[in-house]
Amino acid sequence: MKKLTSETLRKLYLKFFEDKGHTIIPSASLIPENDPTVLFTTAGMHPLVPYLLGEKHPAGKRLTDVQKCVRTGDIDEVGDSSHCTFFEMMGNWSLGDYFKEEMIPWSFEFLTSEKYLGISVEDIAVTCFAGDKDCPKDGESAKLWEKCGVLPKNIYFLPKSGNWWGPAGTTGPCGPDTEMHVIRNHAEADKLNSLQFDDAPKGTFLEIWNDVFMQYNKNAEGGYEPLKQRNVDTGMGLERTLCILNGKSSVYETDIFEGAIAKIEELTSHAYNESEDVTRAFRVVLDHVRTATFMIGDTKGVVPSNTDQGYILRRIIRRAVRFGRNIGLPQGALKEVAAMFVSKYADVYPELKANSAHIFEELEKEENKFSKTLQQGIKEFEKAVSALPAGGTIDGVTAFHLYDTYGFPVEITGEMAREKGLAVDVKGYEEAFAEHQAKSRAGSEQKFACGLADHKEETTNLHTATHLLHAALKKVCSPDIEQKGSNITEERLRFDFNFARKLTPEEVTEVERLVNEQISQNIPVVMQEMTLEEAKAQGFTGLFESKYGERVKTYSIGEFSKEICGGPHAAHTGLLGTFRIAKQENVSAGVKRIKAILIK
Repeated sequence: MKKLTSETLRKLYLKFFEDKGHTIIPSASLIPENDPTVLFTTAGMHPLVPYLLGEKHPAGKRLTDVQKCVRTGDIDEVGDSSHCTFFEMMGNWSLGDYFKEEMIPWSFEFLTSEKYLGISVEDIAVTCFAGDKDCPKDGESAKLWEKCGVLPKNIYFLPKSGNWWGPAGTTGPCGPDTEMHVIRNHAEADKLNSLQFDDAPKGTFLEIWNDVFMQYNKNAEGGYEPLKQRNVDTGMGLERTLCILNGKSSVYETDIFEGAIAKIEELTSHAYNESEDVTRAFRVVLDHVRTATFMIGDTKGVVPSNTDQGYILRRIIRRAVRFGRNIGLPQGALKEVAAMFVSKYADVYPELKANSAHIFEELEKEENKFSKTLQQGIKEFEKAVSALPAGGTIDGVTAFHLYDTYGFPVEITGEMAREKGLAVDVKGYEEAFAEHQAKSRAGSEQKFACGLADHKEETTNLHTATHLLHAALKKVCSPDIEQKGSNITEERLRFDFNFARKLTPEEVTEVERLVNEQISQNIPVVMQEMTLEEAKAQGFTGLFESKYGERVKTYSIGEFSKEICGGPHAAHTGLLGTFRIAKQENVSAGVKRIKAILIK
């Protein structure tokens, strides 16, 4: 195996697939634009959903990138050797072009060639889909692996729970996958058959790569139907791969975290490997500050709030503060740790350096806000649990009081409770929250639909209406208005934009009038492909420019609306119906939300 740095591994992966005819595309935003099922971009395929469903991508049918991702479902596990909330996913895609016959030999070449990762073929194990009543066994992939040189004893067949990817939500593109593992304990691996693979002793295998063969679409009835085109979607986690190649026991011991670890050691009186508790605290701070840095510094930057992505960011920062205090990290130090990550990633993700002042400001504000009540909140927590028996439960009203008065997200209260062998009445907390705050519950399990829920006609029409709404807001309220997020279902659209106040009744009326005027004229929606520079020169609005490649898809509605977008869109505005603004809301400081409908 080759020992590589993060910089070298990124370049090596992209160059390998560029040489195979792939176009290198930049990482998309962490905030999903076309996938309604998640708060954040959790996999490289999320920004490409329209193209996996058949839309034409401006960069062609073969793509490769390193995608920024955030997953918060197992945030409480952060602190062990492998869990991260932010990570980079190296991936490549075939949009209706090549399939298994090309992808599996390429995967084998990249893994085993001395020119690339140089992993011994004897150390490679692969898993394939075992088949079920819905879809057949993937014997084709197994035969291709064996032809490449993978030993038959190291090829395993697993059910959907192990070797099936997607859909990300209840419906959408999906298919069998084949996963590649490095065998770390041959003695244990040799004892196993396919039925025993999932029960292998910890450390026997380490997954390194996953090739997904998207050939089905799961429909609303739960059935599987062939996609219009067969796609390949692969994912190789950068941090985990670095850990394996360099023989490290933890992803936190790779070059990515070296500078930040040194900074925390400098700011505290502790060493990273001093004790199990200290190491865990270091890792929580490292992971959460890195994640917060990327969230705030993203092209569609998040700021701490009590809802949606902002709530997750707030929870992450406050958890970092709590663990930082446990090792003596002084107040105001999070921004110093963040500066190490800005420096580390400056050449790869220039938006971090461009937004560094904003990153440091938001971190400092949130840290100061929580620090003011942290110690008092801990005292209140200790007081509340002192009378509880072993295995007892903190009631919902108390949990809400800790949140409302001391700023403790209920997940932090729950974590502190578990450390003492206690539980939290989360349902009671939610009832108290609803009663006192009259706000919708927000948490890591909540799904934030930042894009199109599906590609139905109604949803597509509402997506087209967001273009008209965006243009009308610029004309009526301010030319500086920019989209900050969207959520579109077949019933309504939700559009977030930067603005200091709610629209007046007169402004609402004028925005509706302008949009409906364009609808009544039945204007064609014209799509053109061009270079990004050409699009800028022709006045097209690029909402999140850093995500675009050299060629882009543009949509114009007369001279009223001109935007860079991935689609889908209505053919002409007359299909939309009558536009009405149903509601206005505050999202966060300087960001407003409009909910609107189309009436047929």
